[in-house]
Amino acid sequence: MRKFLGFSVGRFAVAAAILVLGSVPGPQSVIAAETAANAPAPIDRAAIEAIIRDYLLSNPEVLLEAQAALEAKQKEEQRVAQLETIRNANEHIFSSEHDGIYGNPEAKYTLVEFFDYNCGYCKRAMGDMLAMTEANPDVRFVLKEFPILGPDSMKAHVVSMAFHKLMPEKYGEFHAELLGGAAKADEDSAMQIALSLGADEAALREAMKAPTINETFSQTYELANQLGISGTPSYVVGEEVIYGALGRQVLEEKVANLGQCGEATC
Repeated sequence: MRKFLGFSVGRFAVAAAILVLGSVPGPQSVIAAETAANAPAPIDRAAIEAIIRDYLLSNPEVLLEAQAALEAKQKEEQRVAQLETIRNANEHIFSSEHDGIYGNPEAKYTLVEFFDYNCGYCKRAMGDMLAMTEANPDVRFVLKEFPILGPDSMKAHVVSMAFHKLMPEKYGEFHAELLGGAAKADEDSAMQIALSLGADEAALREAMKAPTINETFSQTYELANQLGISGTPSYVVGEEVIYGALGRQVLEEKVANLGQCGEATC
């Protein structure tokens, strides 16, 4: 009812103005005048910004809540994207012929580790791998060669990939010795270990030229990018990505979760 009265008064004011001016405009002029009379006042942007600023300064916890909500949303989006990648690239992740294996090849449960031979955290995490595979024959590690720490790492991994191609049965020994060594991993140190394990140097250097090595690295980089992996060590266990050397207990808990599913991936 108030809106109707207000509107009537507005129309009356417009009509009065027309009479005072001594002219009778056409219908379009009347509509335009009425629209102008009823138009809202311009937005005072500075006033609104001042109100928002004062509110946030008085309630800073709102910013923390918004940040937490954003992080939770991004984390869930990443989890969904990772899950899709793991399901679509399951064979490449868990069963690639180019990856070395540590532990029982026929083990029921698989942990996939992305590593670099010059990664200090990978060196520490190797103890977890050794202990877990020794204690549980149903656990194996698939080793994704992921050289990201410079040219020397790349050269060491090229030797490693070639050695795996020629002598897969001794790859576990090679891996443990090179990753566990105190010296920086490079082509020379990797070659010395390979030769000490019985590799033929000429055959090994020829195998190092295989284009499949760089192709495999490229596929691993792309896979890591899709999984949100940018550092080492990182793991894929079942349908979950784990970042960092979190310790044996955490990894064993993840394996126990797989056991509840009854499958290597679930």
